[in-house]
Amino acid sequence: MARRLIVEADGGSRGNPGPAAYGALVRDAETGEVLVEVAEHIGVASNNVAEYRGAIAGLSAAMDLDPDAQVEVRMDSKLVVEQLSGRWQVKHPAMKALAKQALAVWPGGLVRYTWVPRERNKDADRLANEALDAAARGLPWAPAVRRLTRSGREVATDSEPVAGSRLIGWGHDLGEPTTLRLLRHGETAHTTQKRFSGSGGHDPDLSDRGLAQAGAAAAMLVARGGIDRVVSSPLARARRTAGIVAGQLGLEVEVDDDVAECAFGEWEGLTFAEVEQAWPDALAAWLSSTAAAPPGGESFDALERRVRRCLDRLVDAHRGYSVLVVSHVSPIKTFVCLALQAPSSALFRMELSPASLTTVAWYPDQIASLRTFNDIGHLDGLLDSIHL
Repeated sequence: MARRLIVEADGGSRGNPGPAAYGALVRDAETGEVLVEVAEHIGVASNNVAEYRGAIAGLSAAMDLDPDAQVEVRMDSKLVVEQLSGRWQVKHPAMKALAKQALAVWPGGLVRYTWVPRERNKDADRLANEALDAAARGLPWAPAVRRLTRSGREVATDSEPVAGSRLIGWGHDLGEPTTLRLLRHGETAHTTQKRFSGSGGHDPDLSDRGLAQAGAAAAMLVARGGIDRVVSSPLARARRTAGIVAGQLGLEVEVDDDVAECAFGEWEGLTFAEVEQAWPDALAAWLSSTAAAPPGGESFDALERRVRRCLDRLVDAHRGYSVLVVSHVSPIKTFVCLALQAPSSALFRMELSPASLTTVAWYPDQIASLRTFNDIGHLDGLLDSIHL
């Protein structure tokens, strides 16, 4: 009977594209013992390239161990798993070359590809990050040769992990961040008519163009990979957007009331001009102070308190992971204000398009890094459907 081997592979880029590395290991399927670990810094590349390189390296390592074995490759990249399984078409030229290289490592029919959640692929992720950290210190990655039983017990070996200063790049290593990818929902009828559309009023669903925008966002996020959890506002337009994305990622949608849009009270469904005509004094107060609330509504200060609650929960629970938060204009701008330590009033100076993506990394010491803001590159061809 053929020996059974499990390849666990991953890759990542700090910047996408940016400094990138892959990590892979081969495990005996019967005992759970780690037989070999490989990792390498590959220069500047995207997440997808790094993930493919990890699959290729893991397959090659398994081939070196036993070319007659049956192999299962486990990865948290749904894109790579589906493409190498032949269920998804490979369209990008660079990905075609990498897919061809991966499939050429082993004879057809002897390799099975399985998607796993990121928490079940931590060893490969660790190896990729070890290679990135070593490269940041100007060092090559060196194997720690960790050997684990199926129960997770580590078997002592003579080798030790690469050690070095925690000072990297421009400063100290801040540890693994929690990455929040903040996606605004797609367009609704209220978006095009520029009406106040918050919590507590009419709850519009996505328009046809909003559905197309959500689909484009889903395709982009699947291609980039690395999403571990999907959190959504309870409002219909956000839940519909989140459902489209999560369906493509193979994840469930979790609803969090704290990322719902601000409640605009009696202004719900009205245009700015209509509000200005009926409530001139209240509107002026609202524009001049984040402590002021629309009649029967919610102030931006109150919104900030609940967004901060959500932020604290996500950062505490998902260190080192990537969470997609599908929300609205005001909560996403509030996340950005918190990241930049800017006053809440700064949200009046931001522009956020439907189905746009904003990315913030939150480190263990509460330092945040704004990586992208209002990214709409995935909406090429749909730009005529964007209304602020």
